[in-house]
Amino acid sequence: MSSVVVAVDGTSGSGKSSTCRAVADRLGLRYLDTGAQYRAMTWWMLAHDIDVHDAAGVAAAAATPVIESGTDPLGPTITVDGTDVSVEIRSDAVNAAVSPVSTVPEVRSRLVALQRELIGAGRIVVEGRDIGSVVWPEAAVKIYLTADPSARAARRALENGADDAERIAATEASLLARDEIDSGRAVAPLTMADGAAHIDSTHRTLDEVVDLVVGLVMETA
Repeated sequence: MSSVVVAVDGTSGSGKSSTCRAVADRLGLRYLDTGAQYRAMTWWMLAHDIDVHDAAGVAAAAATPVIESGTDPLGPTITVDGTDVSVEIRSDAVNAAVSPVSTVPEVRSRLVALQRELIGAGRIVVEGRDIGSVVWPEAAVKIYLTADPSARAARRALENGADDAERIAATEASLLARDEIDSGRAVAPLTMADGAAHIDSTHRTLDEVVDLVVGLVMETA
């Protein structure tokens, strides 16, 4: 456990954040949400009136914001230029803009370098979409976490304070669109890394998923 890296990739709404934070807390490890970094970059682009669909404009600005991630699983933080943006990065505006920003190679290069620096010597659980395949392929434990689209949509809608059928249907459509973009992008597409264990959380409770991941980590350690 002295240098273990646990890489957890998977689709939006499959329970990555809750699972990773709980696993890190239980095992006394650090935690990194790489998706929050892409959201932070997106928030900065929007705040500076940069057209997120202008790849050249996004690329030119990608090196400017100072993005810092706290790695305490019980209280992870994300700041941009010293400002806490943990609430702002979950807005509808950022949700709608994060995919085009994330596909820009200069954004990914900048953030992957930051992620590798944070992972460093290990003792960390890292969640994202390309951790086991691109960011840290040498991770001792690789997980690919998924769930049925309907289950993912219901969870995400509930997180956002809505559980009516219309909102769930709209959330599912949004998640599927994000999946298509993430899986089809030319740079670091969403994919199950070689050697990863596939866990389907559709019919499992959070505790059951956490137990599975902890078990895999302990087997490796």
